[in-house]
Amino acid sequence: MIDLSTVLGNIAKSIVDHPEKVVVTEHAEGNEILMTLSVAEEDMGMIIGKRGKIAKAIRTVMKAVAKIDNRKVTVEIK
Repeated sequence: MIDLSTVLGNIAKSIVDHPEKVVVTEHAEGNEILMTLSVAEEDMGMIIGKRGKIAKAIRTVMKAVAKIDNRKVTVEIK
């Protein structure tokens, strides 16, 4: 089974300027997982990207990784 929190954390840490402030929380309910990604205020623009392209790409990758284990994931960025 793949640790989705680690995957999301590693993706976020590779993008931001302050990787020590990246926090990933996970709430699982059966087959569905809600993940919340928190980053430093000044890194928010890097995570979201122009017109939300980076955020969308992160969500797409996470859905693909979760599908390997037949799970569904939703990523919130705060």
